[in-house]
Amino acid sequence: MDKKNLERLRAKYGAAGGSDVMDPQFKKVAELLFTGDTRKKPYSGVPTLLDAPYRPEAAERDDFGGLDLALIGVPMDLGVTNRPGARFGPRAVRAMERIGPYNHALKVVPLAEAKVADIGDVPFRSRFSLDQSIEDIEAFYTQVAAAGVRPCSVGGDHSITYPIMKALGRERPLAMVHIDAHSDTSGEYDGAKFHHGGPFRWAVLDGVLDPHRTIQIGIRGSAEFLWEFAYDSGMTVIHAEKFAEMGVEAVIAKAREVVGDGPVYISLDVDGIDPAFAPGTGTPEVGGLTPREVQAALRGLAGLEIIGGDVVEIAPEYDATTNTAQMGGQMLFEILSLMALAPGLKTGP
Repeated sequence: MDKKNLERLRAKYGAAGGSDVMDPQFKKVAELLFTGDTRKKPYSGVPTLLDAPYRPEAAERDDFGGLDLALIGVPMDLGVTNRPGARFGPRAVRAMERIGPYNHALKVVPLAEAKVADIGDVPFRSRFSLDQSIEDIEAFYTQVAAAGVRPCSVGGDHSITYPIMKALGRERPLAMVHIDAHSDTSGEYDGAKFHHGGPFRWAVLDGVLDPHRTIQIGIRGSAEFLWEFAYDSGMTVIHAEKFAEMGVEAVIAKAREVVGDGPVYISLDVDGIDPAFAPGTGTPEVGGLTPREVQAALRGLAGLEIIGGDVVEIAPEYDATTNTAQMGGQMLFEILSLMALAPGLKTGP
């Protein structure tokens, strides 16, 4: 036993309470969680996305209350092709406890580094019309973008990403890091242009997504024949099998090379993760990535100009253990952490 070290520790911590935290980075966390010596209970109060302050009134102000980052629910799943239920995704993620507020790998406390709030859900005119819902999402995110706020969203099915991209990529086409089992670049079928299997085809054709600065990670499954647009347009596609062959570090290097400089959007479909970890989704595909691999891949994007992101396709009806919602919430936190570290915030980290 080092007696000098013991005496130092006794002097420093012997009379200290649980809320007495000396390290500056850890102190930011303690200030968020403690009132006096009482720690905030994760299971009490009104649930919000990542336990952020709830500011639904922000959307009624032109400047969105001066926020840097807005957490937004998009409870719409009218574009699904298989099992429905992702409309309940935002509510399921809000109910998750013990996510954040400190990201130990990135050494960031997003809620302390930027002005962040859960501003509620996108308002929809109709629960029945997919076309109207797509219009409503674009209109809402156009307001968000006009206020200089960067959105981090929970769906809903993957069709929601198309109108979000239309709003965010209007002035300059976006780059994208897309983690998914499916490429989502198929065309119109069954009389519907807008569905969760084709948002990125239309985003490219509308000029808001740059295919040469787009990388799709974890792709697999039986619908490969529907995705020739991804290859023809110039997207970089890394199948799940190739991911395992390359390893996480090589995939990160490739992603950073592909997206380059400029605004980047991250879109994560939970079916990109193997259904052993994320069964609560509408189109599960065996042979996917692990949560740890996805976390590592996301964390490797730190420092890029990430101006928005989403986690989609959480369908809690099929999520008996809440694993999928827990994992989806954690990935949302990883994306929010990256956004808090990104250059160009109004207040900055």
